[in-house]
Amino acid sequence: MKIAIASGKGGTGKTTLATNLASFLSESRETVLVDLDVEEPNSGLFIKGELFFQTDKFKMVPKWEKENCILCGNCQKVCNFNAIIKLPDHVMVFSKLCHSCYACSELCSTKSLPMQPEKIGALKHYKTNSLNFVESKLDVGQEQAVPLISQTKKYVDEQFQKKVIKIFDSPPGTSCPVIEATKNADFVILVTEPTPFGLYDLKLAVETMRELGNKTGVVINRYGIGNDDVIDYCRKEKIDILARISNDRKIAELYSQGKLIYKDNSEFRFQLEKISDYLFLREA
Repeated sequence: MKIAIASGKGGTGKTTLATNLASFLSESRETVLVDLDVEEPNSGLFIKGELFFQTDKFKMVPKWEKENCILCGNCQKVCNFNAIIKLPDHVMVFSKLCHSCYACSELCSTKSLPMQPEKIGALKHYKTNSLNFVESKLDVGQEQAVPLISQTKKYVDEQFQKKVIKIFDSPPGTSCPVIEATKNADFVILVTEPTPFGLYDLKLAVETMRELGNKTGVVINRYGIGNDDVIDYCRKEKIDILARISNDRKIAELYSQGKLIYKDNSEFRFQLEKISDYLFLREA
């Protein structure tokens, strides 16, 4: 079962829920937590384990070889991402814009644009008891998170059987990295807060997940502040509210210390139990 945890905006408590839910589920089931927020992964602040495997990750980009090039300009015409510009006596390749579609390379009549690997980041896999933790981090200066997210998901699918619970800590927002992280998920948990900003971004996230055909549920974090507009919206849209996590100072203190909250807070644990019951009743 693949469970993606996402949010329409940053700072709603997405990583807090992902790390605590993964650790909680691992007490009774083999679980994998995957940090797909590759531009700023921080699940590792809360999950500790022994390093099991690490590797660099690459994407393929064209390299111009001028010896055989006839400067026909076809490479520039077929590139949909403006990653190649043909000058009077030179071809410029902007690797940061390249989407590795191979069009320029495959359609070059003189084979003057062979594809070569370029490092984009690194993947690390940690183990602790029945919880596996996988995170990837994009190199500084790299502009595309999607290739690294895709490769990380592929690694997880290859390493773990389908029966293993997979929790994907997704990037915030509704842009391409979020779509890549949540597509093909069995269920998406959207974390929000009961404020006007929370509601606005929740609506964007719900619309995005519906376009992808994903089944969703909502967790309201910092419950007790703001108003009931989020609850009213979920009722109107027939979206299940899986849990309501109180705006509790003790939770904030445990979070600030880098601790898993449910181990020291019975109310938080109870909310995780509600989420677990909902998910596995759906699976049954």
